[in-house]
Formats: sequence, structure tokens, C-alpha cells
Amino acid sequence: MLLDQRLTGVTGVTGPTGLDGVTGATGPTGLDGVTGVTGPTGLDGVTGVTGPTGLTGITGVTGPTGLDGVTGATGPTGLTGATGVTGPTGLTGFTGSTGATGTAVTATSLNAVDTGGSVYAVVLGGTNIALPIQDIGGGITANAGNTVFTVPTTGRYYITYQINITAALLVSTRLVINGAGNLPSTIAPVVGLTSFNNDVIVPLDAGSTISLQFFGLVGLATLIAGGAGATLTIIRVE
Repeated sequence: MLLDQRLTGVTGVTGPTGLDGVTGATGPTGLDGVTGVTGPTGLDGVTGVTGPTGLTGITGVTGPTGLDGVTGATGPTGLTGATGVTGPTGLTGFTGSTGATGTAVTATSLNAVDTGGSVYAVVLGGTNIALPIQDIGGGITANAGNTVFTVPTTGRYYITYQINITAALLVSTRLVINGAGNLPSTIAPVVGLTSFNNDVIVPLDAGSTISLQFFGLVGLATLIAGGAGATLTIIRVE
């Protein structure tokens, strides 16, 4: 059996929306409805019977209060002793006089120089060097030849010397103290030298003598001129 088939036509264009209509006037508020009558309150229920109160327990007997001890009597306060009289202030003693300033140990000193270019004929046993330019303090003295210097006070002395000669020689130098060569001050080279210097600290008695000496070579030694050809310095240090 054939169904009746009908073709649907094309939907047409939607037309324009029409204008809103005018809002109508608000109607009057309606009357409140009548409140209904409140019903009667129900009767309270019967209060139950209160149970009996339990018996209070018996209070124990209070023990007797002990007797207070006897308060000891307060002893009388002793009298304050009288303040003793303040003793007089002692007099300040006189300030003693200032003692004289002591002399410095190092005031006993000597610096003696030869700047003249002296020539010395050195002998094996030794030749003393003359030192005529002197700055002496504290009582040190020089002999007439300016080769032997004597210290006046016992003490420890620092002694130093410098010798400069014009040509290298295989000559030795030393200090001679109280006539004997002083070994710690000795310079005995194995090659010729032009300059010799050494220093020692030695204990000396008052009256001890010191000399500066060439020795050990038979020949001529010439000190440089115009400067420290030979210099000897002696200073008491203690």
C-alpha cells in the first residue's frame, strides 16, 4: 500500500517582532484575610511528688585546742656607749732634700782616632798605634805617646776598634790589655787585608791599660789619611 507522501514547502521568513503592548494599570491590593481565633491553651500536667531528702551525716567531735606557750620576757636594751674623741691629725713630715744626680756609668768613655796617615814599622812582637785625636770622659787617661789608655774605675767595658790601611798586608791586629794580647779581639788573616775591626766586652779593674796594636809582620803599614785610619772606642757599661 502506498503512503500518501506530501512534500513540505519551504518555511517562510520570520516576520518582524511586533511592538510591546502598553502595560496595564496595577490593580488594587486585596484585603487581608481574617485571622482565625486562637485556640484555648491546654492544661498543665500534674507535678510529680518530690522524693525525701537524705539524712545529713553526724559531724565528728572537734578536738580541744592546745594551750598557748608562755611568751618569754624581752630583755632590756643595753645603753649605747659614748663616741670616743677623734684624735688629732698627725703632722706631715718634711720632704727630704733631693739627692744629687748620679753620674751615668757610660760617662767613663773614650774615642781616640788617627786621621793623619801615619806609617808604622811593624815588628813580630807588636807595634802600638798612636791615637792623638781624643774625646775622653769619666777619668780615662792617655800616656804621652797616645798609645796607652788607662781606665779609672773597676767595671765591665765595651771596647771596639777599626784600622784601615792603604794596601793589603798579611798583618795581624789586636787589643793589648794590661800588657798582654787579648785573644778575642785578635784578627790574624791568612790573606792580605786593608781593613780590620773587632769588639769585645771585658771586665777591667781600676788602673787597667788598653792599647791598639799591629803585630806578626815585619814591614811597613800605612794608615789612610783624611779619615779614620785607626779608631779605638772604650765605654764602661756596668
